[in-house]
Amino acid sequence: MSVKTNNIYGRILISDNTIERFVSRVAGDCYGIVAFVPFSAWNKFMGVFRFRTYVPGVKVHTQGDRIFINLAVKVKYGVSIKAVVDALKTSIKYRVERFTGMIVDTMNVKVMGVER
Repeated sequence: MSVKTNNIYGRILISDNTIERFVSRVAGDCYGIVAFVPFSAWNKFMGVFRFRTYVPGVKVHTQGDRIFINLAVKVKYGVSIKAVVDALKTSIKYRVERFTGMIVDTMNVKVMGVER
């Protein structure tokens, strides 16, 4: 699917994959995030063959002008998981809403492990 909006310049369509790639870059900039983890064995399989549309650990679903984001990450050892996840959510919500002009309705972060 894609997010659609209209403005004085015309119609704008932003694909879910574009938002997924943007979310992965924003999350990669957040302190305490070490890696993204594929959600399932199927996602691992997709990662082996490196399909162009696959972004590990990030799923975006859009409905109307709402964006739903799911993340699976590994966190750096020794940091407060709650603080890292709160900062991650705040950063992604702000930057995705500015990037797309749409509302981030729900964001779920699944911490899959801790690494040094």
